[in-house]
Amino acid sequence: MARRLGTSITETARLVGCSRSAVVRIHAKWINDGDTSRTRQGVGRPRVIKEKGRRRLPRLVKQNQRQTVAQLTAQYNSGPSATVSEHTVQRTLLDMGLCSRRPTRVPLLIKRHRQLCLQ
Repeated sequence: MARRLGTSITETARLVGCSRSAVVRIHAKWINDGDTSRTRQGVGRPRVIKEKGRRRLPRLVKQNQRQTVAQLTAQYNSGPSATVSEHTVQRTLLDMGLCSRRPTRVPLLIKRHRQLCLQ
């Protein structure tokens, strides 16, 4: 925007806090492409469980919430998708915020407790 308003390359670099060459490169890219966002693809190994599988996993969990990761993995692998390990399923579930919990055992309320609560 500063270059668009007519400031020099040196003043723009000082204003933004980067080198003159970075200002020239980014400004040229904006002039040529009209966009300065990165077009670089993600790095690293491609995910084994694709987006469709990530939508399928919560449905499998909701069918039976008491099944183990091993049972869930077997059920997932019986479908048309690629074969995945238990660790992959566990890690994907944790990324999605689905973690296992044990139900807590609480004592039942007796008649006196109910009366105290009502008071």
